[in-house]
Amino acid sequence: MKSLLLAAAVALMPLAACAQTPASVPADHGHAHSGFQSGRFHVRVEGEGRDIILIPGLSSHPDVWAPLVERLEGDWRVHMIHIQGFAGAPTMDNIDGPVAAPVAEDIARYIREQGLEDTVVIGHSMGGTIAMMLAARHPDLVDRLVVIDMIPFMGNMFGGPTATPASVTPIADQIGAGMAASTPEQWRASATTTIAGMIQTESLRAGPIEHSVTSDPGVAGRAMRELIVTDLRPELAAITAPTQVIYVAFNNPGMTPEITDGIYAASFANLKGVVLKRIDDSAHFIMLDQPVILADEVNDFLD
Repeated sequence: MKSLLLAAAVALMPLAACAQTPASVPADHGHAHSGFQSGRFHVRVEGEGRDIILIPGLSSHPDVWAPLVERLEGDWRVHMIHIQGFAGAPTMDNIDGPVAAPVAEDIARYIREQGLEDTVVIGHSMGGTIAMMLAARHPDLVDRLVVIDMIPFMGNMFGGPTATPASVTPIADQIGAGMAASTPEQWRASATTTIAGMIQTESLRAGPIEHSVTSDPGVAGRAMRELIVTDLRPELAAITAPTQVIYVAFNNPGMTPEITDGIYAASFANLKGVVLKRIDDSAHFIMLDQPVILADEVNDFLD
């Protein structure tokens, strides 16, 4: 079983390649941004209506949410998080230390300071981890939660079902350091291979590849290390928001949809009432490979 879990990690972990220090980009990126001050992320805001926060994964850009945003039913004010150090954004306060947990805390501050109410939070991959942190540690701020293709303890994928944060720390340290030390050429090659395995639709891979290679390798490496050693399973019971978890079957030798279902069911056993939904014929970026099906599931859940 341990070997199967290790194989599954390749499909689950957002090991997007991160290359050279990104070039500077216009402050507004051509979009309307919130005036909220944070060194952890900036926020693109679109539309009017009920508030929904979208958190992308490691080395990802808010643009990955476009297929879902255009299919949301009803009136929404969409807040798309762009984490500093990822996809061309300067590193700022993410220059050292953990990434996911501080981002989650600043999103909590964003919700309070902006006066958001009945807020829906959706996170993909690492964004799912951040969303779970937010909902567990600030349950009063999240009205509904959607986690896309992420489990609460990635350490199981590296150390098997009996893994603990301590037992997987050595491999987490190795992976994080390796990411940070890779040359730009190595990162670009890795990005191409990694994204190809995360997006089935070949024509949609170019953007996410560039998002990866224009991310900061140090930020990405520390974020990946943090994901591997963070075990949110004990915190899941603190989540009061109705929660939907959408995922894909692990596409690795020896893996089956039923094994994937079992891993997710066990991982979220502490979250009462969680709705688990597998989407087939998709890789990690479900919003790109199966935008209609994903939107249908999300709309039904938020209705």
